[in-house]
Amino acid sequence: MTSIRSPQQLGDALRAARKQLGLTQPRLALAAGVGVRFIVDLEAGKPTLRLENVLRVIDALGGEIQLSGLPSSMDNDHREGGNHGA
Repeated sequence: MTSIRSPQQLGDALRAARKQLGLTQPRLALAAGVGVRFIVDLEAGKPTLRLENVLRVIDALGGEIQLSGLPSSMDNDHREGGNHGA
């Protein structure tokens, strides 16, 4: 698993995955349903890209996003239910 803490790190990881799969930017764009410019910007680490399209690219590469270090949804539900007045 790759730790991502910046748009640039995400772009670098996705570029490496694309190249490892032998995909060109145009082929990946077609597979993800986005424009080639979007792939170029994503791989360059542009911080203002649409999350929905980023997720489409990750899916097209066969990946998924997992969050770590955050409270689980079970912990969150418990906290919200028992702390109405605070």
